[in-house]
Amino acid sequence: MIDTKLRTALLETLACMAVGGLGAGLFVTIGFPAPFLAGPAIAVTLASLLGARLSILPPVRDTCFLLLGIGIGSSVTPDVLEAAAKWPASLAIMSVTLIVTLIACRTLLRRAFGFEKLPATLAATPGHLSYVIGIATDLRSDTARIAIVQSMRVLFLTVAVPAILAVWGVEGDAPQPNTGPMSVFGFVVIVLVSAALAMGLSRLSIPAAWLLGGMIASGVGHGSELAPGQLPAWMTLTAFTIMGSLIGLRFRGRSSSDLRRNLGAGVALTALSCALAVAGALVSASLLDLPFALMLMSFAPGGVEVMAAMAVQIGIEPTVVAAHHVFRLLVLTVVIGVVLGQEKRARQSGQ
Repeated sequence: MIDTKLRTALLETLACMAVGGLGAGLFVTIGFPAPFLAGPAIAVTLASLLGARLSILPPVRDTCFLLLGIGIGSSVTPDVLEAAAKWPASLAIMSVTLIVTLIACRTLLRRAFGFEKLPATLAATPGHLSYVIGIATDLRSDTARIAIVQSMRVLFLTVAVPAILAVWGVEGDAPQPNTGPMSVFGFVVIVLVSAALAMGLSRLSIPAAWLLGGMIASGVGHGSELAPGQLPAWMTLTAFTIMGSLIGLRFRGRSSSDLRRNLGAGVALTALSCALAVAGALVSASLLDLPFALMLMSFAPGGVEVMAAMAVQIGIEPTVVAAHHVFRLLVLTVVIGVVLGQEKRARQSGQ
């Protein structure tokens, strides 16, 4: 017999995937960019706000991230490795952009929307959502408001970035590997190695461990040609749909009044973050002679899993995008610690 809680969780997961699938189908029909991410994100968000009981089981979520990582790692080519020589410079430009974004968005939230200093700092952080919410909970800050504004950022970016690229007429030009499907044996080996790496990274509290585990194992396997081949399309698209659905689930349990109260802050924060990301991407692209679309995807302050998956959907080199976003999380970990330390000392000196 299946436990009642498990049966409920399974039904909610199936319902969530069904809603996400409908959203993906609708966005494919209307021709929206990155439909298997944006469609489920919008559909599950609306369903969650209407009170639908939806969820994704943790093993399903982790499997989704693992498959996305394997798909990203399969794009590793000699051209990607050659381009890696330019990454340190673009990572440095991105780090400066991150700090400017944090300061500018924090100022916006405080002056225009009445946020206190600590909630403004945490809500303005361009990424690292789970880390930020954990800090807000520990410090007994306005966790609900921070979570809503941050969730809006992720949702709006999921829809806005593909739309911006489409409006500007920018298309992905990443070379698509033509190695045929991955063998069953190769797939099993890659999955087992990826899972082992992911569990090890999780124990070390490394962000996006399941995505990184898949990327590393698949990247090594494909780069060395020990495990060539691509994942089946149905598997990749299912992972995209689950990823998009996870974005929508961030709004589960949020009241419409809270959303209305913070909608302006979420929209303004996302707009300012996007504008600064575009500026940083333009600087990096022009100085380093790199494609603007690649730099925008790398600089956009979305979740690492979301932006890497979006890069695959649009056709922009996902390995480069993922590398920048993982580095962004590491930089934010340090920057947030420094900023919060300064604020703590300022409060103590003022007492």
